[in-house]
Amino acid sequence: MLISDFDFELPDELIAQEPLAERAGSRMLAVGRADNSYLDARFADFPRFLKKGDVVVLNNTKVFPARLFGASETGARIELFLVREAGESVWETLARPARRLKPGKKIRFADDLTAEVLEKNADGRVFVRFSAVGDFDAILDRIGKTPLPPYIKRADAGFDNDRERYQTVFARERGAIAAPTAGLHFTPRILEEIAAAGAEIAEITLHVGYGTFEPVRVEELSEHRVMAERYEISEATAAALNRAKADKKRIVAIGTTTTRTLENALARHDRFVAEKNLAELTITPGYEFRAIDALLTNFHLPQSSLLVLVSTFGGHELIMKAYQHAVSEKYRFYSYGDCMFIV
Repeated sequence: MLISDFDFELPDELIAQEPLAERAGSRMLAVGRADNSYLDARFADFPRFLKKGDVVVLNNTKVFPARLFGASETGARIELFLVREAGESVWETLARPARRLKPGKKIRFADDLTAEVLEKNADGRVFVRFSAVGDFDAILDRIGKTPLPPYIKRADAGFDNDRERYQTVFARERGAIAAPTAGLHFTPRILEEIAAAGAEIAEITLHVGYGTFEPVRVEELSEHRVMAERYEISEATAAALNRAKADKKRIVAIGTTTTRTLENALARHDRFVAEKNLAELTITPGYEFRAIDALLTNFHLPQSSLLVLVSTFGGHELIMKAYQHAVSEKYRFYSYGDCMFIV
């Protein structure tokens, strides 16, 4: 299939710029693959859609403040978006404006944090070496900003209002530059109701990377590859997932990041094992899902790899019709938007 097959018209006003006051206050479109149906619901009712014995899998990655604002030696304003750690004190970054950053250029972010430009690769990524006086992570926590997706507009200066809200309530393992957004709807009460419904909660860690933002740059999807991301599955989670498979219970993935982790893991070993590894799987039409049985996910960008994944799971025709319905019913889209539950 072609990436153009995953296009749809989305009015700008449906792109959620702010989170709802209540995390669980979002709408949820319930999609049934067996009967090609969809039903308008509320996320607060999500536990009622679960069955006893379901294993609900969350991604407990924690977003760190990966946007830095500084100045060059000439006083020019520089923004760095930390993409990945590439060595001791060395980071691959997206820079703005990148044209100003030649090797050897120094950038000052604070009295206790500076950086030197090492190189710029063919893709425009800028590699820098940081010099920190004290703990680097603690400095980032103090001066860094939340790395929001580009379709959410925020002032660069002032209080970081998204620091708490662009984070799941179960975030624990630091390392993501984007939130696993399907998890943003959950509250402690919802988690309690899931347990009360007889479902088991398990956690994996996948540190969401730049691939979440990166556009699909090919027309033929068979040629598309999503960047690898680090994941970890614990002994307890592997055991819970293997029990679910043996007992023919549903595995309910919360988000595309969880989906990619579980499908990647099962493809490697034919069963779930405790491991730290790279999720290198790219899910495109024709892929046969083996790990998950249901998926909770937000509404994604047109022609994005995430929409391709969701459509591959739910069926292209059904999901695109569901998206058309969501637009007509004015659902809120993207990271701070509403969600859909596909069974």
